[in-house]
Amino acid sequence: MEILISQTPVPYETAVATMESRVAAIRGGEADECLWFLEHPPLYTAGTSARPEDLLAPRFPVYRTGRGGQYTYHGPGQRVVYVMLDLTKRQDVPDLKHYVWQLEEWIIRTLARFDVKGERRPGRVGIWVGANGEEKKIAAIGVRVRRGVSYHGIAINVDPDLSHFAGIVPCGLPDYGVTSLSALGKNIDRKKLDAVLTQEGKNIFLDR
Repeated sequence: MEILISQTPVPYETAVATMESRVAAIRGGEADECLWFLEHPPLYTAGTSARPEDLLAPRFPVYRTGRGGQYTYHGPGQRVVYVMLDLTKRQDVPDLKHYVWQLEEWIIRTLARFDVKGERRPGRVGIWVGANGEEKKIAAIGVRVRRGVSYHGIAINVDPDLSHFAGIVPCGLPDYGVTSLSALGKNIDRKKLDAVLTQEGKNIFLDR
């Protein structure tokens, strides 16, 4: 598995084109699987289930994307990891529910290393923190699979400008807010976060 880390923000169109090329190469046996760590400039993406009314104020560019899910925000201070894996190596027929569970588990284990309790919530994709009606989303998940190879992936809010989420209804859930590691009092070094994500990712995805 190759680990790629982009040091400067990657335009969304560039990221999608790069992923599509890599997915084709993985499927053809011409490239290794890949975890790609990056940030984007401020933008909104609309998944395949996005509803027009959930785009409240398009203050940043909006991109239609083939991943599952609804509207989400990407921008500086958010760690995006695009996950390009040949799921057919793990199962004859890819189990997408299990793959999403693995992505969730990856985030939960990573957050735990920084003493943050991330949790699943029935009916709500992503990872949440808090309890007693005060849950807030700290990480988003959006996936697409083409001919057995995954792409898109996860986004963890490290220290983004949380006001940028106000232009959308994040993931179509108006009753829940978003938070970040910084808002929880965790000032996490990017290199440390990437190292933990890499280690936990290999633990999960290379355990076949």
